[in-house]
Amino acid sequence: MKKIFAIVLTLALILSCGAFAEGTIKIAVAGPMTGDNAEYGIGFANAAKLMASEWNANGGVTVGDETYTVEIVEYDDKSDSDEAAIIAENIVSDEDIWGVIGHFASGICMVAAPTYQDAEYVNISPTSSHADYSGIGDYIFRNNTVITVETRTGAEMAVNDLGGQAIGVLSIDSEWGQSAGNAMEANIQDIGGNFVLRQEVSTDAVDFATEIANFKAAGCDVIMVAGMYGTLAPFAVACNNSDYDVKLVGCSNAYTNNLIEIAGEAAEGIYAPVSFFAGSTDERIQAYVAAYTEAYGSAPSALTTQAYDSTGILLEAIVRAGKLDREAIKDAMYETEYDGMSGYTTFDEIGDAQKVFTKIMVKDGAFTLAEF
Repeated sequence: MKKIFAIVLTLALILSCGAFAEGTIKIAVAGPMTGDNAEYGIGFANAAKLMASEWNANGGVTVGDETYTVEIVEYDDKSDSDEAAIIAENIVSDEDIWGVIGHFASGICMVAAPTYQDAEYVNISPTSSHADYSGIGDYIFRNNTVITVETRTGAEMAVNDLGGQAIGVLSIDSEWGQSAGNAMEANIQDIGGNFVLRQEVSTDAVDFATEIANFKAAGCDVIMVAGMYGTLAPFAVACNNSDYDVKLVGCSNAYTNNLIEIAGEAAEGIYAPVSFFAGSTDERIQAYVAAYTEAYGSAPSALTTQAYDSTGILLEAIVRAGKLDREAIKDAMYETEYDGMSGYTTFDEIGDAQKVFTKIMVKDGAFTLAEF
């Protein structure tokens, strides 16, 4: 009798595990979970897991007559193109994955996206800003603006709000850094600003003595920085140590606690445009910030929040599709009207989202609404 009971119990466990697997919708999150940009990838994963937990707590995802549990599966691309290519192939080899949130850097996104397009897996990058990214195919979306739009707000801050008389641009030597730097130059000039000097540095640069000397010689009183916090923070420290009284304007990726932790007092007065600000008084945003902070120990950034919304957008599209069919899910993505934490989102015919930016700055060791 005991043996029979054991066999029955084992079969029940096997069947229950199989039923659970069949009743699960997997969403892949791909980004740098380790390395210099790990804060971004970990933020993506945390945000996606928070969104998934909210859906699961509300009964899961109902597709047609079936209800599913959401499972987030993490992939570490290490901000490396070769690794991203391998990861993309691994993701599309799993037929239980119904969409991909990621990757982070535009260059990495553009390496992985063709694989998702060919396999017909919906891919939403929360951060890719390269103009050519979404044009890779109709399964490729971004919950972010192209860099020309974001840097337009940054240029307005540099020229109009800060009154820059001679504006410089510091850009990193990646594909994204070059396109962002080009957009900064164009926007500064387009709104009537005086662009005077462009300097390019490697992504791991820590010594900016030459660049600072050149910016000083050019009379730059405002510098726009096309780089992650790993460039902006040490550059701010170097300017401070050189007694260089200059205003710095970063991109939305500057809105991260690591910027303040690394730059310390030198972070004071750094400006940036963001699609989401945790200090908003909106009750919905404050509830979200509280939930994220309780779960992960710190407030979400703008890019993290775009990953949170991207997960919700994908899940809603799966529901609208009415069936687990890749083409139907893709088609439903173009019907998106999503009132998220990073703003109201729709997609145009090539999968681009539009965002309205908030101007922020570092003041007294914390991010706050910008003051000019």
